[in-house]
Order: sequence, then C-alpha cells, then structure tokens
Amino acid sequence: MPKSLSFLRAHQPERFPFAGGLASWLLLATVTAPLPQAAAADETPAALNADPAGWTDLMPPADLQGWYRVTVPPGRPLGRAQWHVDTARNVLICDGDGGHEMLLTEKEYGDAIFHFEFCYTKIEGKTGYNSGAYVRNSRDGAIWHQAQFGDAKDGYLFGETPTVEGKRKFFSLQKQVTDMRVKPAGEWNTFEVTARGRTLTLWVNGAVTCQFDACGLASGHVGLEAEGYRIEFRNLKLKELR
Repeated sequence: MPKSLSFLRAHQPERFPFAGGLASWLLLATVTAPLPQAAAADETPAALNADPAGWTDLMPPADLQGWYRVTVPPGRPLGRAQWHVDTARNVLICDGDGGHEMLLTEKEYGDAIFHFEFCYTKIEGKTGYNSGAYVRNSRDGAIWHQAQFGDAKDGYLFGETPTVEGKRKFFSLQKQVTDMRVKPAGEWNTFEVTARGRTLTLWVNGAVTCQFDACGLASGHVGLEAEGYRIEFRNLKLKELR
C-alpha cells in the first residue's frame, strides 16, 4: 500500500521542502493513486487467432458421427446418451446426467494443437463443477492425457501415460499451477493443448499454465469429458503440426 504524504514528509523532509497548497495535493495524488496494471509479460494470443490457417473443424454433426463414447474407467456399461449438438448455435452440449465418460474422436492425431472453448451451465447452489479435455488417448481410454478444469480453478495436465518399460505411469501437474486462469461457471473459457513430440503444453485464457515432457504415446484420440455437470463446448478446432 502506498505511504501517505504526511508519513513521507515526516521521515524524509529534505525531499519535501514545500508545505500545503496545490503542490501538496498533486503530490498526494501521485503517491497514493494506484499504478495502471501492466499486461502480463507471458500473455499470448490463442494459436487459432494468431494463425487461423490450416485448422480442421471437429464439431460433430447432430448424430455425433466420427465420435464415440468410453466410460471412465473403461470397460463399464455406458449410461444414457448425454451428448447432443445445438446446430443453430453450433455448440456441443453435455447434459452431465449420463455417467462419467469420454467422448473421443474416431480419428487419431499425432503432433497437433487442440483448441476448444467451454462454459458450464451455472446452477445456483451447485458447486464442484468438473470436466476436462483429452489428447493422445488410447482407443479404450486406458491411456489418457487430460486438461483438467473446474469452476474458476484448475487448468492443469494429468493422466496415465506409457513408460519406456511398457508400464503406465500416473502424472499430475496440479501443484505446478499457481496462476488460476479458469473463469467461473457461466463464463466462456478458451483452452489449447499442444502435443509436439513427447511434450504436452496447456494454454489457458491467454497464457501457458503448465508443460508435461514425458508423454509416452506418439498419437491418439482427442476428446472431452462428462463428469456430472452440464457444459457447452464450441470452436472445437485442431491443427496438425508438420
């Protein structure tokens, strides 16, 4: 908090030989007025906006052709159909009442940027909003790399990835994320997950939040998560990296 003029004059009188009058008021305004907030040095535009060429639209058709559902954990019976497309608004909606599952693309992708935007349907009194998005998942969902997002919190990568020994290793970058960039339920968020080589990078609403450097799957399915909360997705785009 800025020091007052009286404090500064009492402790550093040699710097303030004048007293009272307009000059005092001007100095007071200068000392106590908040400085304009500088833009964060690491703020960057979304890759989709920085270079809009070469992107594929992943928004599914009304019948969800090209996408399939997998339970979390895999192997359980699927619940009721909870995904549908509002074609008028070009929005993919998850009702959130059909069980914990992934909605994955039939097609696999290697090095690529997955861009998506989401908004939870805010319900008064409801808390714990939870969902996510995936890159480089195995077809059965046993191998998964997820961008986690809640209600004005999270924005980190975690999952289970193959090791060089052929085993699966759990990882979580939750503790590495200190900049909570996710907006509250009811507001739209923009995320991008970049997969390049063994590195997965998560960009959230203007800045990179974390990076994972040991992805053990060179290609896989991308997708979205249903976990009990109504959520809408738009601008599902993917750009393959050459």
